[in-house]
Amino acid sequence: MEFILKKLINLHIENNLLTKSIMSSRNHLNGDKKTDLKAKLKELFGYNQFRGAQETIIENVLGGRNTFVIMPTGAGKSLCYQLPAMVVDGTAIVISPLIALMKNQVDQLNALGINAQFLNSTLSKAEIAKVRKETLNGEIKLLYVAPESLTKDENVKFLQNAKISFVAIDEAHCISEWGHDFRPEYRKIKNIIEQLGSFPIIALTATATPKVQLDIQKNLQMEEADIFKSSFNRDNLFYEVRPKVNTKKQLIRFVKQNKGKSGIVYCLSRKKVEEIAELLKVNDVKALPYHAGLDSHVRMNNQDAFLNEDVDVIVATIAFGMGIDKPDVRFVIHYDTPKSLEGYYQETGRAGRDGLEGHCLMFFSDLDILKLEKFNKDKSVTERDNAKHLLMEMTAYAKLSVCRRKQLLHYFGEKYDDSVCINSKKCDNCNRTKERFEAKDQVIMAIQAVKLTDQRFDIFHLINLLMGIPDEYVTSYSHDKLPVYGKGKDISQENWESILRQTVLYDYLEKDIDNFGILKLSKKGLEFLERPTSVIFSKDHDYINVEEEGHHEIETVQAKSYDSILYDMLKSLRKKVAKQRGFPPYVIFQDPSLEEMATIYPTNMEELAQVNGVGMAKAKKFGKKFIELIEKYVEENDITTASDVVVKSSINKSKTKIFIIQQIDRKVNLDEIIESKNITMAELIDEIEHICYSGTKLNIDYYLSQYIDAERQQEMFDYFMEAESDDIATALRELGDDEYTEEELRLMRIKFLSEVAL
Repeated sequence: MEFILKKLINLHIENNLLTKSIMSSRNHLNGDKKTDLKAKLKELFGYNQFRGAQETIIENVLGGRNTFVIMPTGAGKSLCYQLPAMVVDGTAIVISPLIALMKNQVDQLNALGINAQFLNSTLSKAEIAKVRKETLNGEIKLLYVAPESLTKDENVKFLQNAKISFVAIDEAHCISEWGHDFRPEYRKIKNIIEQLGSFPIIALTATATPKVQLDIQKNLQMEEADIFKSSFNRDNLFYEVRPKVNTKKQLIRFVKQNKGKSGIVYCLSRKKVEEIAELLKVNDVKALPYHAGLDSHVRMNNQDAFLNEDVDVIVATIAFGMGIDKPDVRFVIHYDTPKSLEGYYQETGRAGRDGLEGHCLMFFSDLDILKLEKFNKDKSVTERDNAKHLLMEMTAYAKLSVCRRKQLLHYFGEKYDDSVCINSKKCDNCNRTKERFEAKDQVIMAIQAVKLTDQRFDIFHLINLLMGIPDEYVTSYSHDKLPVYGKGKDISQENWESILRQTVLYDYLEKDIDNFGILKLSKKGLEFLERPTSVIFSKDHDYINVEEEGHHEIETVQAKSYDSILYDMLKSLRKKVAKQRGFPPYVIFQDPSLEEMATIYPTNMEELAQVNGVGMAKAKKFGKKFIELIEKYVEENDITTASDVVVKSSINKSKTKIFIIQQIDRKVNLDEIIESKNITMAELIDEIEHICYSGTKLNIDYYLSQYIDAERQQEMFDYFMEAESDDIATALRELGDDEYTEEELRLMRIKFLSEVAL
């Protein structure tokens, strides 16, 4: 009895200590929550505003709550743990899968004056001892650790003595066996964290289907975590698929059209990587290979050459890119068809991370799919079936002529109105005329097939059922006795596959999250079955009977509002400064910051510090030479700059801006301004928007009153007053593009900004 009593007392004491530990951890996080996060954002990282849900996520972490972040590449995931690490006591542990990724982020943070370090196999014993000492002394704010390093006993013991603020798990999709990049070491992370103590966890991933999301939460025991899921839509990316015909010729032509821009070409084999890298080099393209078969020092040198802009193109297997935080990649080419849509999405996500243009081109061939299927033949039955479904999804993405964005976002469980992409023409399918057909009868058959088979079967089984193919599964379940058996025998397997895919895409059927590949009934589908209406689907691309000469290549040209000559000069200077400092160029200033400098011509430290992505710390550290260059350029080109008229301009364009401001002040009709400057209305609105965004008020009421009645003006004004975003595509969708034009909305946005925001 005495023994039991002692055990109970000891257990009570341990529970109290554990509770105090948890409360202490959460209290010290909460205590710093009052920090002015926007001021810290500007001071440390040079940004004026948070993006999307970043601020809410950071507050959640500071509140000591477990946090699950699903956010696309380029949306700013890393800031969600980097900023809170800077405003709380202790060291944040960041678990990251790749050495290159750790080094990349540590270099960037060190350039900002933040003490971040990594702990992995590349360090010497002396370097490891130094990192451990600095961590125990509380000098390091972020410590990056590979999952393999985390499991070592000596590291566990060392971290048990460190003051840890919270734990961040980057690339969390590696935890899931259903994900495209499963790593067994990630399954051990939760157990290791529990050995270190009780800390808030923030798990982050850029790519996760609903099934993968559930698996991540279950493995980390984070079912109660607050989930922040951003849209997977990358509206600055252009998606295109071309048939694999005369591919080398197409590749050279595309890369030449994008001369001087950074790009990645992905191939499935090391041999193909070497071949394509050599092909580009003999065609005067600065290119290097990257794959796991290269010596480590060669691989790292090639990677650094790409980061430092010594080469334009890196040709790589999928081993490249996951650890690369290069924001100015302008194109990603898949020379070979990827293994899964998740892999494809993550790899294309490396384009345009700075928010500027990015072109994602994939060459597709059925032969690639057959090769990949052969690679899977030695896997277990379950793994082989899963791989088969992934390849089917990849094939469907390539062949369907439905909006590429709609397909990608649907795969990740997100609904998307494809009219937005159609209007902006941001994928090849939305940029060309498609052959359509009436599919009402086929959709009815598809829904009936799912209903009569109790929502338990995948697309392969349903196709066999509808085509009347008596395979062993159809007959063993007596599905050959169902009224839909053979009802669609006049339709080919390929066409049925397309119809079923589109039936799911447009929500007449839905995927079963818990059972991979199974199709289920949807509310919309059941309502349709009761009251069928016309359904128009698109015919698939024919990538077999196609010749390269007949293939329509899509070219995307984006107008530039900044001074392109100054921009190129700033870019050259950035490269020179980066080499002197030993950093990749984008660590100095990113492309959007250079564009803004080539727009507003900052000529002193205060003006440069106001450029987005700069801030006073970076301005003082790197800015002197940039200011000198801009000052000289402004003087030599007689560019007018004034504090009350900050304009985005190319050479001599500042005079055009001033002319527009003067004409609007005099209430000159916009049509007359267009005529006098020989520009279009869209170009004039572009110029007016740039003037307003730069801080100058413009009163265009005299023009609006002539063309838009007061009631319509008020409705648009009210929309912008209440909307979460001033995005025109969103406004068109919500207000109705049959009710309002893009021109009207842009003009009213100018009125709104001038009256409310300036």
